[in-house]
Amino acid sequence: MDGRKCVIRKESNILWTILVILLVLWLLGLLTGYTMGGVIHILLVIALVVVLIRVIQGRKPL
Repeated sequence: MDGRKCVIRKESNILWTILVILLVLWLLGLLTGYTMGGVIHILLVIALVVVLIRVIQGRKPL
């Protein structure tokens, strides 16, 4: 019987760990969903400018 209790405790610990990890990731997604949108657009614009500069200079664009 002690073996079963030990397995149940380990499974319970694993489930709690997964729950906490998923909750933290969900909160990070919720908090950064609004703020990271602008950063992604800025990075896309920078990438486009770099490609255009390389094309204007006569280099292959990547």
